[in-house]
Amino acid sequence: MRKRSITIHGHQTSISLEDEFWQELSALAQARELSLNALVTEIDKVRTSLRGGANLSSTLRVYVLQQVKRKISRA
Repeated sequence: MRKRSITIHGHQTSISLEDEFWQELSALAQARELSLNALVTEIDKVRTSLRGGANLSSTLRVYVLQQVKRKISRA
């Protein structure tokens, strides 16, 4: 488990995720030519509008899982 500080909407917050999730989030951000902060901010916007403010760490894990499942289904 690793805690990182991320800037979302202009302020810093700490997020704890397993290294594997950080690695995949970084790869997804790089593939979209976004910074990690930009990707997390984008995910956070959806989280607050659709999921009623669910836990950000959990939302990031679900996002990574969804993206991995999409990759597998396309293969």
